Amino acid sequence: MPFALYLLGLAVFAMGTSEFMLSGLIPDIASDLRVSVPAAGALTSAFAAGMVVGAPLTAALSMRWPRRRALLAFLVSFLLLHALGAVTTSFEVLLATRFAAAVADAGFLAVAVATAAAMAPPRATGRATSILLGGVTLACVAGVPAGAVLGNLWGWRSAFWAVALLSVPAVAAVLRSVPAAPAGTGDGGARREARALRDPRLLVLLLLAALVNGATFCTFTYLAPLATSAAGIAPGWVPGLLVLFGLGSFAGVSAAGRLADTRSRLLLSAGGVTLAAGWAVLATVAGSPVAVSVLVFTQGALSFAVGSTLVSQVLYAATLAPTLAGSFATAAFNVGAAAGPWLGGITIGAGFGYRSPVWVSASLVAVALAVAALAHVTGRGPTSRDASRLQQTLP
Repeated sequence: MPFALYLLGLAVFAMGTSEFMLSGLIPDIASDLRVSVPAAGALTSAFAAGMVVGAPLTAALSMRWPRRRALLAFLVSFLLLHALGAVTTSFEVLLATRFAAAVADAGFLAVAVATAAAMAPPRATGRATSILLGGVTLACVAGVPAGAVLGNLWGWRSAFWAVALLSVPAVAAVLRSVPAAPAGTGDGGARREARALRDPRLLVLLLLAALVNGATFCTFTYLAPLATSAAGIAPGWVPGLLVLFGLGSFAGVSAAGRLADTRSRLLLSAGGVTLAAGWAVLATVAGSPVAVSVLVFTQGALSFAVGSTLVSQVLYAATLAPTLAGSFATAAFNVGAAAGPWLGGITIGAGFGYRSPVWVSASLVAVALAVAALAHVTGRGPTSRDASRLQQTLP
């Protein structure tokens, strides 16, 4: 694979660290900026909203630019917004920077997915996608715990500075290593790609991506109280569970990168069934610390293996809309990231306990399996011809 793909993964690592690091910084931010903890929690919602809104919008706007210019514009904006967030004393300004940084993150990821598909060898789009998403999983393993350590040592602002500094080598890497592809076709190209996105097969894949990622983040968001209240795991061990989830996620993305281009149907069907069963088993045996530890790793692996395969299948299905397809895949995943925790919170608020979000995760994957089966029966699922068509249409 071209080395430039790994450099794009470095930028995705920085952005993934920013997206997830607030989970350990919210109390410090609330105290420093004199707001309540629930109000500070809106910073997470602002980032998710920025990702959903920004993905299709920035992808359409960037079609006028060469891909390298678009990647640099989004990445530099992301860097500067984190520097601003690190120095502000206003919660409102910090909230605005989180939303804007997410828009830049979404734009970068959408263009990076299209760039990776264009740079990949024939029949290797799934592997190229896994390299990019590997940056997100590595952020869970290393970036987020490191951000928490920095926050504990030097305050939450140091974590924001660290993300900004981590983005600097990524800027240099994009500038030096990403080919200067020709500019897009502007509004006409955006309209043409938007029409291509009406394909029912693509809509099915986007729905599946939202459901699977919703299941993932439904349980991941409430993993700490599940571990401490149901399994009796000491709070000090919770970061270790998060690292286990991140390691599993990285393993799943890496494995999917080798199989998504040649065994996608098998991976999605067998992986989806196993994923749904795994969530149900986790909900059932959540009282066992050993079982929880094992299943956190395996569910992380299965969730990201199936999820990254869905991203590659979106690109295969949207042969005439490579840029907007990546943006809508990004949006679909973040719709799931927002909806899953919301649904899990409803069940907890209704008094069903901390195991209930895991049952919600199992249900969401079960719905995804039902949708996939219906699409297959009606002939609206992706076909093997999509892969070859993708390579023929990408520059």
